[in-house]
Amino acid sequence: MKRSLVSLTLLSTFITSFPPIAFATPPRTPDQTVECELLVAGGGLAGVATAYEALLAGRTVCVTEITDWVGGQISAQGTSALDERATQRRQLFYSRGYLELRRRIERKYGKLDPGDCWVSDSCFLPRDGHVILSEMLRDAARKGRGQFKWFPSTVIKDLQTAQMGAEKRIQSAIAIQHQPANGAPVLNTYPLSQTIADAYSYQNSRLFTKNIVRFVPATKRSEGRGVRGESASVPNWYVIDATETGELIALADVPYRLGIDPRSHLEPSSSSATNDPYCTQGFTYTFAMEATQQPQRHVEPPFYQQYASYYSYELPRLASFPLVFTYRRIWSPRQGEDMRFGGISFTAPTPGDISMQNWTWGNDYRPGTAADNLVYTRNQLQSTGQLQPGGWLGGLRVETLRKGEEHAKGFFHWLVAGTTDSQLGPGVKEPHPNNRYLAGLDSPMGTAHGLSKYPYMREGRRILGRPTLAYPQGFTISEIDISRRNYSDSYYRLVLSPQSYRSLKAALAGLEAASVIAGTIPPRDVMRRTRSTIYPDAVGIGHYAIDFHPCMLQSPAELPGNIERPGERLGAGQAYPFQIPLRAMIPQQIDNLLVSGKSIAVSHIAAAAYRVHSFEWSAGAAAGTTAAFALERAIAPYQLVARLPFPEPQLEALQRRLAQNNNPTAFPDTSIFNEAWEDWQ
Repeated sequence: MKRSLVSLTLLSTFITSFPPIAFATPPRTPDQTVECELLVAGGGLAGVATAYEALLAGRTVCVTEITDWVGGQISAQGTSALDERATQRRQLFYSRGYLELRRRIERKYGKLDPGDCWVSDSCFLPRDGHVILSEMLRDAARKGRGQFKWFPSTVIKDLQTAQMGAEKRIQSAIAIQHQPANGAPVLNTYPLSQTIADAYSYQNSRLFTKNIVRFVPATKRSEGRGVRGESASVPNWYVIDATETGELIALADVPYRLGIDPRSHLEPSSSSATNDPYCTQGFTYTFAMEATQQPQRHVEPPFYQQYASYYSYELPRLASFPLVFTYRRIWSPRQGEDMRFGGISFTAPTPGDISMQNWTWGNDYRPGTAADNLVYTRNQLQSTGQLQPGGWLGGLRVETLRKGEEHAKGFFHWLVAGTTDSQLGPGVKEPHPNNRYLAGLDSPMGTAHGLSKYPYMREGRRILGRPTLAYPQGFTISEIDISRRNYSDSYYRLVLSPQSYRSLKAALAGLEAASVIAGTIPPRDVMRRTRSTIYPDAVGIGHYAIDFHPCMLQSPAELPGNIERPGERLGAGQAYPFQIPLRAMIPQQIDNLLVSGKSIAVSHIAAAAYRVHSFEWSAGAAAGTTAAFALERAIAPYQLVARLPFPEPQLEALQRRLAQNNNPTAFPDTSIFNEAWEDWQ
């Protein structure tokens, strides 16, 4: 593989010679106005799936993305190893677009797993994820006679809303698209921390020239009737937040949560009695490394010692370099000999093999305090002026991005030259110099610096759905809605009040809930639950374990001797296959904003399962189908769920359309008439 290596020293000299960028600049007159029926912010898997279904439905779809690749997790974030549950994989029970993605990966390489990895059935090169998804979107537009308008290297800067009766409505959105200025290096020369603030500034800079785009509803729109037959004033376009951190929900200032939820009967394994918005799951800058025949010269980075005390294999059963290398190996032209370590079978690395690294006690960066959290809270956004008109800068702490980048590069040096292990002690880690770090614009990550274009985000802002009698604070999918835990441990009786513990058991008791609340059935006699919550408004599916990469207790995250926040892993464990209810995608206050991907209405613990590849696709397919359906029927999505639990014919029609399009809303044999879900592992 040819690689154009770049001198990062010269680049650093070039960028530090620039004058400071003035970010608090007045808005410029838009350079162009673009019409859309759907404006999708974020080109990750959820955004792609949204566009895919809407294009097949014949709609005009605009997609903005901060990087120049579509695909998010499988491309720009570098995690091109599909996280899937074995049962779902065996039955190939996925959304139609996700199945098509898997088919095209297999067609591209002649096999589904060109990396011969052991964590997944499919590990591949990130660049190819972008290429395959781009082809899928073009094919969907052609097949459905939709129109696809792609805006790479583009961020949403502002939203214009107006009051429409009891609801607000997004009338237009202002975006900034950047491209290299004359004489400046090409895109992807610098890591995100050095360009993100510039990307959100209206002004041209020494790095970028800016194209200001105003997105507005398409002139033509469908007319129809409201839910109950009367004429209704309904949105004529939809904006979908498919960003990695919930940017639009912060920018629109709708109610949302961030970080740990307070412990309650719905979230009994929470590590905090009160909410903690600063502790979110760790983020990861991935990188690629290649096994070589000969030892390579490895120079210790100047920042290495700052982070060296963090790195570890984590557990004795994982303390093997070949095992870690092949965990997410994304390219393997020649199969090595069979190996086994810690009960795991894999094939040995051979020269030319390429591994993508995404390791908890490695390149995960896990800040968790108000001094270093990555995703700014509402109060932090307000104090930094980002909620003022024209003040939005992406809502992330740039210094934490920078440290995450250093942390990732330090992990590579630890892998090839390190001799310490923070969790397992001395005598475990040995150097492995026969590897090189892959950097260059034609390297797997497509960047001169070798890191992913954007960090892999496990958690961001999460909306609160609309309040109802059952959800007075706003609809949320909680821990107990999906976890297989039976909560009979003495721990829960100790940390929950008697009333809260009884409410927990009542919530798990199904038809016997009233008897538990009344006291005629003691909490200890409640049978172990055998399924997840079934939703009448289900529009998608997901299945994955509740998998935590917890924040660290102290700041900075790499502090010697630092530990994970106590109790954060308590909620981790197996989950039943679960559904995506439409209510989880509808924010409060705004009637033409839908939320897809990781920012739907889930709790901190539930979010640890609602974050992987196939879930993102299913959520996106639901958002695209719902928006297209709403335009066709001239109905607002919130009207479809306003009268639950009473039947709603229009909601049922939407669910039939999803089923007809092979976008399932429930797993086989997982209805209220079947309580035996143990086969779904």
